[in-house]
This record gives sequence, structure tokens and C-alpha cells, in this order.
Amino acid sequence: MEQLASWISTVSDFVWNNLLLWLLVGTGILFTIRTRFVQLRKLGEGFRNLFSGFSLKGKKAGKEGMSSFQALTTAIAAQVGTGNITGCATALYSGGPGAIFWMWVSAFFGMATIYGEAVLAQKFKSKDRDGEVTGGPIYYIRARFTGRFGKFLAGFFALAIIFALGFTGNMVQANSISAAFTTAFNIPPVVVGILVAIMAGFIFIGGVARIASITEKLVPVMSVFYVLGCLIILVINHDMIISAFQSIFIAAFNPQAVLGGAVGITVREAMRFGVARGLFSNEAGMGSTPHAHALAKVEKPQDQGIIAMVGVFFDTFIVLTLTALVILTSGLLQPGVKGALEGTALAQAAFNHAFGGFGNIFVAICMFFFAFSTIIGWYFFGERNVKALFGKKAIKIYAAIVVVCIAVGSALKVNLVWNLSDLFNGLMVFPNLIALLFLSSIVAKAAKGENILKK
Repeated sequence: MEQLASWISTVSDFVWNNLLLWLLVGTGILFTIRTRFVQLRKLGEGFRNLFSGFSLKGKKAGKEGMSSFQALTTAIAAQVGTGNITGCATALYSGGPGAIFWMWVSAFFGMATIYGEAVLAQKFKSKDRDGEVTGGPIYYIRARFTGRFGKFLAGFFALAIIFALGFTGNMVQANSISAAFTTAFNIPPVVVGILVAIMAGFIFIGGVARIASITEKLVPVMSVFYVLGCLIILVINHDMIISAFQSIFIAAFNPQAVLGGAVGITVREAMRFGVARGLFSNEAGMGSTPHAHALAKVEKPQDQGIIAMVGVFFDTFIVLTLTALVILTSGLLQPGVKGALEGTALAQAAFNHAFGGFGNIFVAICMFFFAFSTIIGWYFFGERNVKALFGKKAIKIYAAIVVVCIAVGSALKVNLVWNLSDLFNGLMVFPNLIALLFLSSIVAKAAKGENILKK
């Protein structure tokens, strides 16, 4: 099993670091050019539309879809996950402070990509046999590629996202929750896993209405809690903020000037880990969030495209950046040093540095919010594809399997599951990117304000 896990890890690293890294960024650059920098022109409008539709108790979602705000919170629920804490700390350890700069760069271009995903999800959404509005990459893949190739590409994407997010991905998220709670409260992982599985199952059986209702409340609450906690720490560590920003910009282009040559971190490492972790966190181009944005009830596809960009901005430029600053101002980061703190341990130590013993508790609570919201979002994305492939009856079986995965994943520490999750996450991106590139002309028209709903 360990040999298999090692082999899958090697394949996954190759897929992400040598193929997807450049394809995702390249797609973002192309969409930025073709949309005439829509992320600069329309982001302000996106925030205005967001706050005008803000509500902790919006209209109940149903067959006709959900509100634009509910669609965004469902997307953010999936985007803001353990990657915003553990992933950020890992990027800092492996790529140095400069990795944060490249996270920002990837997010900037990713905002154009996710605009395109949301626009296409809106344009090609349809109603299924039950009269329920549905949409996502499989629908715009089939619209662009007809015949056997289109069916294969859509089917490949659907199966990949079911395994990547619904099954293996949710095992990883559940394990993050149990690990944090075991550290903070000494609660056995099995107990945490069972409780999380029961809570998740209750939400799953409520369908899209309950998922939308939960995310529109959970996302704002968890966001305010985490942001306030980070801001308090930055006030405590205020004398280190300027030097933290300096290290980010200097190390992005000259890591040796900040870290010294002995560490061995180069610009390539800073760029690779920053871009990879950033894209993995905000999910721009991965084909996951379009499932939520397709259900938004908006006048024009462009309206939801603009809203979708807010999700990437919030995930990377606010949450990830705050996490990075908390770690950098703590003085505990030792990039590339063997045996030094990394991942969740580094993040917990950074919060403990300012909060004392409450640091572990704070991280555990945030891990629960972030990971549990991701479980809800990822389940929903997988469910859309299960229904499209196998019909409505298969949803109950899928939900039961996901609940089991959550319970088992909380107590299981098997590298194979983690590596499989990374690999399937990578594989699902290819069909989505192919369709995005071939449909980029539609996105370009949308960005110009043209009516793309005309037949």
C-alpha cells in the first residue's frame, strides 16, 4: 500500500507541477486578455451586487435554483477550506514568504477564469427530468463537444469530481477536523468523525434547499470569526507587519536575500508552491464552483460571473493573506529547514504565539468551520454529477457513501487516500479546461456586455 501511495504521489506531483500549474495560469492569462481585464473592471460592481443581496435568511432554494448570494456562499463554502490554513502554512514552509506573492498572481488571473466558468454555467444550465434547474461543466462540455467525445469528456469529469471531492476529498477534510480537535480538546478522532458524519448527513438529506440555507449563514459567520481573530493577532504583532510584507515581495524574486542561500529555496520553488497552493485553495479553473453558480437566479450570465470573482478575491486576497501574515509576524517560520514546523503545526504555533493556549482552540474551531463547509460544498458538487450520470435514485446511495467516508476518514491516516484525492483533483481539471478554452469566445462576448443567451 505504501508503494502504491508513493507511486500515485509521484504521478500527482507530475500532473500538478508540470502540467496543471501552467495550464491553469495560462488559461487565466488568456481569459484576462479576452475579457479585457474583467477582474479589474467589474470587481467593484461584484462587491456592490453582493452586499445589495446579502442575507442570512434568503428565499428558500428549490427547483428554480437559489439566490445569487446563496450560490456564492455555496461556492465559498467549498473554496475556503483547510487549504486556507494548512495549505498556506505548507506553501510558506516549502516556498518561503515569496510564495504568497505568487498566490496573489495566480488568484488575479484565476478571477478571470472563474468569471468564465460561472458565465458558461449560467448559459448552458438546463432543467433535468424532475424539472430542477441544474448546471456545471458537464453541460457546457456536452454543448461544445457533441457525439462520443463529448460524452466521454463529460463522463470522465463527472466521475473524477465524484471521487476527488465527494469521496476522497471529504475524507481529507474530515481528518483535518478530527486532528485539530484531538490536539485542542483531546477528543478521540472516532468520536469527532461520527459527530461530523451525523451533522453532514442531516444536511445532505435536506437537499439543495437545506445546503443553501446552511451555507448562507455558516460562511458569513465563519468568515467574520476568522478575520477578526487574525486582525487581533496582527494588532498584537503590529511591529512585524511591514517586515512581513517586505519579505513577501523580496523573496518572490530573490529568496536568498531573505532566507540565505543555504536553505535552497529558489524563485522557481516560491512560484511553484505559491501558484499550486493558491489555485488548489480558490479552485479557479477546477470545475467545482460552476455547479453552484449555475443555480443562481440572475438576469444575465455576466451578473453571476462578476459575483463569482468575489469568491476568489475573498479566499486568496483576504483569508489566505491574513493566515500568511499571522505566520510571518510570529517569527516562527523556518522555510526549508528540516525538522522545523510546517503545515497545521506551524499554523497552530503561530496562533499560540499570540493567543497562548487559546491558539489551538481557535485553530480547531476555524478548522471545523472551514473543513465542514467544504464538506457541504464538495458533497453538493458531487451530487450534481451523480444525478446527471445515474439519476435521482442514486443520490441516496452517494450520500450514504459520503457519510461513511467522513466517519472513516476522521480516524484513518492512510497516505493513499490523500494522494488519490490530489490525483483526482488534478484529473478533473483537464476536461473543464479544454471546454473553457474552446468556449472562450462566448466568455469574451459576455465580458463586452453582449447578450449570449441568444440562440
